[in-house]
Amino acid sequence: MLIAITRPVSPTITECELTLLQREPIDVALAEQQHAAYETLLELLGAKVVRVEAAPDFPDAVFVEDCAVVVNEVAVITRPGTRSRLGEVAEVARCLAQYRDCILMEEPATLDGGDVVIAGKAVYVGRSARTNDAGIEQLRGAVGRFGYTVAPVEFSGALHLKSVCTAIDDETLLLDPRRVDVTQFPELEYLAVPPGEWPATNVISVNGTIVMADGNPQTQALLASTGRAVRSIDISEFSKAEGAVSCKSILLRAQEAGRGAEEGE
Repeated sequence: MLIAITRPVSPTITECELTLLQREPIDVALAEQQHAAYETLLELLGAKVVRVEAAPDFPDAVFVEDCAVVVNEVAVITRPGTRSRLGEVAEVARCLAQYRDCILMEEPATLDGGDVVIAGKAVYVGRSARTNDAGIEQLRGAVGRFGYTVAPVEFSGALHLKSVCTAIDDETLLLDPRRVDVTQFPELEYLAVPPGEWPATNVISVNGTIVMADGNPQTQALLASTGRAVRSIDISEFSKAEGAVSCKSILLRAQEAGRGAEEGE
């Protein structure tokens, strides 16, 4: 079964961390409605939604993806790249321990899950303001023993790597070649989003259906032309917080329960 771990919208989301955008008013009630619609869609597509306990004092807590990187064998609990978010990870780790053994990153590592794209056994990590080389090395140490390769990726014009590149299956990326050099993914195929729709690169695949932000008709048509099922959803309030579709969930296949948390290596 596909598990989708989510977390409620914080009433303090209006105070979220911003790196690239100017602050705009966020309608908290509308954000809650949009998040509920997101969870409903995940359930309609066959995922079991598991909610982490709310964290009203953490403005960015709804962006649960940044707190962990999960592969079939293990969950790596990250150290988000902004200090205001470090307190988010403990509850996420407790939730993930039901499904995976957990490894905790340690200082001086910083890494946001939004910088990590996984395609099969290939793991690509964006170097960003939120993710440093120590974080990349600790992730390599955690998942390399299971046969995963970890490669750093350079990109521009966005907060996270997943803002410009996501995996739509184990062999194919959806990306903006104007913001990330495709030669960094030599083993993979890719679809390039049309100019002007670069935010549409952030998608998730839920039991074979691609879920993307609405308002990107050319990219939706591009994906549909490959025979893929596509659903779009309104995330306008989260976009104001530099969030996207993938940020609001951690997707994993249910495995036997984990044994808890271990220190990073």
